[in-house]
This record gives sequence, C-alpha cells and structure tokens, in this order.
Amino acid sequence: MPLSEYEQRVLEQMERQLTSDDPRLANTLTQRGRRPFGRYALAGTGAVVGLLVLVLGAANSTAWLGVIGFVVMFAAVAFAFAKPRSANARRGPQGTVQPDGAIKPAAASRHHKPGLMARLEERWDRRRGESGR
Repeated sequence: MPLSEYEQRVLEQMERQLTSDDPRLANTLTQRGRRPFGRYALAGTGAVVGLLVLVLGAANSTAWLGVIGFVVMFAAVAFAFAKPRSANARRGPQGTVQPDGAIKPAAASRHHKPGLMARLEERWDRRRGESGR
C-alpha cells in the first residue's frame, strides 16, 4: 500500500530532522557495508581450529593448551564481527544537512573537537532554547 502525499511529506521531514540533529547517525544508517566472504571463512576456520585446540587441551588435561584454544576462538569471532578498516575511509561526519535538504561538506579543521560532555551540553542548551523555556 503506497503512502499518501501527506505521509511522504511527514516522512521526508522526519528524515531531514534526523540528519540535521545527528548527521553521524544518519550516515551510519544509510551506509551499506558488506564484509567480504573471505573474512568470514578465515574467522570460521580460526574458530574451528581454536575449538579443536580447546578440546585437545581438555582431553589431555593441559590447561594452558585449553586457554590458547579459547583465545584463538575468541580472536576469530572478534575478527568476524569487527568493522573492516578502509585505508581511504574518512572518520567523523561527512557534512551537515541544510534545511532545504542539501548536504554541505564538512570543512577540514585541525582544531580540537569538543568532548562528549561539551557536545551534549550544547545540544541540551539548543533544545531548551527551541522549546522557549
């Protein structure tokens, strides 16, 4: 069932509000990342090898071998779920969304970014100012 014009306008307005409030979240939600199959195959192989070493350590009553097997299994699973690093990927927000929906690229700045608490306080002050209190 298609959306009515009103529903489409409201949805577009909500999308613009989200991207203006938190551009980093909007970028994260719109990215379509795929991990290569080889990464999962390598992680699966590592997990199986780690499990075999763990079982071998338990069967021979050698605790250190079991610990090594567990560490190998854990590292393989962590590798499978870790975000792959890209050499050319930019960190942080890509830009800001203007009220008309256009994206203004972020200027490359060398100054120190404000901390988490400063950003939260600034957002709080901005929201309190918008509500008229």
